[in-house]
Amino acid sequence: MKAFQVNAPLDYRLAEVEAPRAAPGEALVRVAFAGICGSDMHIIHGDNAFVRFPRITGHEFAGVVEAVGEGVEDIAVGDRVCIDPVISCGHCYPCRIGRPNVCTALEVIGVHRDGGFEERVAVPAANLHHLPEHLGLDAAALVEPYTIAANVLDRMQPHPGDRLLVFGAGVIGLTILQMARAKGIEEVIVTDVIDERLAVAQELGARHVLNGRDRDVEQAVLELTEGEGVPLIADAACVPALLPQMLRLASPAGRIGLLGFSPAPSDLVQLEVIKKELTLVGSRLNNRKFPEVLELMAAGRLDPLALVSHRLPFDEMPDGIEILDHHPEQARKVLIQIGA
Repeated sequence: MKAFQVNAPLDYRLAEVEAPRAAPGEALVRVAFAGICGSDMHIIHGDNAFVRFPRITGHEFAGVVEAVGEGVEDIAVGDRVCIDPVISCGHCYPCRIGRPNVCTALEVIGVHRDGGFEERVAVPAANLHHLPEHLGLDAAALVEPYTIAANVLDRMQPHPGDRLLVFGAGVIGLTILQMARAKGIEEVIVTDVIDERLAVAQELGARHVLNGRDRDVEQAVLELTEGEGVPLIADAACVPALLPQMLRLASPAGRIGLLGFSPAPSDLVQLEVIKKELTLVGSRLNNRKFPEVLELMAAGRLDPLALVSHRLPFDEMPDGIEILDHHPEQARKVLIQIGA
């Protein structure tokens, strides 16, 4: 069968590989659609310390169950499903307190083990989620990015009437925007340096958009908030150098959600944190957010296909990578059609 395989940094190709089988407790999924994520790009560029090559990437995908292994219940051949890529042990401290997304033995499908950029993939049956009747497989492949947004918002614990400032209008910034609006956060400010991304953010409900190349973001945000600052700040730009500005822009008692994996240090002025009693939270992957996102999609409160800028057949996936690498202003989500 065909698979997209990364053999080493910048060494990737479509290859013929042996089809997997469903082991006990697993299901074999015929993949229909998969999305290229920024994390996939980090793997391709050799910037992900968790990956061992060669690796079939892909953690945003949906498809149809083709076979089930011994002991699998509640999943049947023909079921339409999307897949939570988080695999946890269930026994360590984070798992015991309900935080399996930071399990000490964490595995992520498409990172620590082969993922969805292949025609068939074997995954733990416990990680499959049935799709609502009217949700397409293309939209279902994009559930996972929204779970990232749901997770960081949950970590920031919004209160009624809170404003949200989102740094970065890429795919994750746009999912945070949509999820925040779906959760009742009415005023969302989005900042980026690419006008095309900000235009999409405005279409998706951002109250204010700020291009950091043209405007003083700090001054503009303080004017919009009458000097108070913002209670919720989500770092979807993932640029460590932006942290000092976030600290200054946070309101007293504000919460800042951090999503980046950069090893570069950030300047942190304790005075800013202590005088306003700020809360900085990390957010990794998702903590059982698939049911929540699927419910919101089924209700029409999220628009996943608005994220898609390019749809490509599997054979043209390398072209999608080139687009993301060299024309970021043109690209949001590149969605790959792998099967029917």
